[in-house]
Amino acid sequence: MHMKKYLFLVVSLFIVLVTGCKEDKTVMPVSDGSNQNPGGDTLYIPVSPSWGGFNNPQAILMGREPFIYICDTDNNRVVMMNTAGTVLSVLSNIKKPTAITQDYLLNLYIIAQFDTLGQTYSSVYRVNLLDANYSLEAATPIRLLPRGADFQRSKRQYKALTAFYNNAIYIARSGPDNSNVADYDNCIMAYVKVKRANGYYDDSLAGTRPTIDPLSTGLISANGISCMTSFSGNKYRSDFITTFIGDNSFKAQWFHWVETSLEAKYTSQFDPSKNMVKFVKPNRFGNPTGVCLDPSGNIYVADPDASKDSVFKFNSFGEELQSFGGVKVFKKPVGVAYFDRTLYVLDAGLNQILRFKLSTDLQ
Repeated sequence: MHMKKYLFLVVSLFIVLVTGCKEDKTVMPVSDGSNQNPGGDTLYIPVSPSWGGFNNPQAILMGREPFIYICDTDNNRVVMMNTAGTVLSVLSNIKKPTAITQDYLLNLYIIAQFDTLGQTYSSVYRVNLLDANYSLEAATPIRLLPRGADFQRSKRQYKALTAFYNNAIYIARSGPDNSNVADYDNCIMAYVKVKRANGYYDDSLAGTRPTIDPLSTGLISANGISCMTSFSGNKYRSDFITTFIGDNSFKAQWFHWVETSLEAKYTSQFDPSKNMVKFVKPNRFGNPTGVCLDPSGNIYVADPDASKDSVFKFNSFGEELQSFGGVKVFKKPVGVAYFDRTLYVLDAGLNQILRFKLSTDLQ
């Protein structure tokens, strides 16, 4: 019965997706002359109109349906849209959402806030879209965090999260208490799926990821994480890309999982002591807050720092291909998403989603 409902929803979602309205494209490439490294021939063709109606949005996600999810932070809601820009559903009973991911079972995971006994806590919620018949209005968010001893440490904050091909969820946590080796505030927590007797899955805490330093300002640190994204499929099954804000020297990093007969740990995919590619070049970014991947493995980074290009593109070797933007194009680009040759940029200053066709992908 559950499978029949799933198939019905998939068909229904496809119909909604393909019947959306068409868009208009401008014909001029975006450039403000600030690009310092035109390492490719990509031009970004703006698509109009931009989509607005948000209030200080902080995160954008291209779902697996594919639908677009926006953390509309100061409107206290999560918005579901199709790729034609139509709002399909809204989750309004959630406070200050700032980050979102989706597993392959189509559950959403959202970082937001939770109030109890006069105290506000950073929190993580799960939303089962299938049980809600894909209506966010009908969904009941289930709070995963905080729990237990977390209520004694109100300054803990959840900053970023991502889902892997096996439906494991990584959650980056931060806070001021990093003296307890067994329970650092700055860490990456892992949740894994446990199958119940009725065929549904629960999330079970599997501890924190090993060998990630809580306080370092160098490579493989949990200090200042602002965004994470994993890879599709299992080619890099435990790898993820993350961005950092604050004093970290390497503000975009590729965490690469290595297993040997002696140890299992995360290392940097790009070791600057061996090859200083632009992806890990110190000071290339200001304070990046968004990252996504395209099907070719290219990496897109959003950086709201006004002194930078705003949107960066790198290939899977860490080489910078093309970056663009600046204050003439964006006001505060905080997030990026990619689908079907289109780059979606969430601008918290403009309260809009701006779209760009990549010219090298145009048919």
